[in-house]
Amino acid sequence: MPKPRKRLAGAAGPAGPDNKGPAGKRTKTKNPVGASATLGNSSPEKTSASKNCGKNLSSYWLMKSEPKSRLEKGVDVKFSLEDLKAQPKQKACWDGVSNYQAWNFLRAMQLEQEAFFYHSNCKEPGIAGLVKIVKAAYPDHNQFEKNNPHYDPSSKEDNPKWSMRSLILF
Repeated sequence: MPKPRKRLAGAAGPAGPDNKGPAGKRTKTKNPVGASATLGNSSPEKTSASKNCGKNLSSYWLMKSEPKSRLEKGVDVKFSLEDLKAQPKQKACWDGVSNYQAWNFLRAMQLEQEAFFYHSNCKEPGIAGLVKIVKAAYPDHNQFEKNNPHYDPSSKEDNPKWSMRSLILF
């Protein structure tokens, strides 16, 4: 398995109101003083409030990017929200994902889904903008370029191993 180089921050799955963390596990939260840890009849199909509650909620993917310059095999892999803004029509491909878990999440993304554009590896990490998935998964051209940091000699053009998506700033 190739060494992970660029991690898709959505690797924990869509970030949303269900409070699920990595690997789909619920994150622990502290109970306020006096709050009960048990719930009566918490089944969503049996309570009318929860039937209507989930219909207007949205889930977002988290797309991790590094806004600071970082050389990998002599190539700068920096990409920030400002770089996306500078692209024609503010649209760019999300390439270089060579981590199997992140790749699976990348393939699970659907057209028109929204994602938070997250800056990491910088002075002030955090969400920098909002993007939308605008193109279905397609082969990542970097896996075939020998001088690219994401080159994978085991991937063949007739059977590509890695995919990428296109996203747009909005």
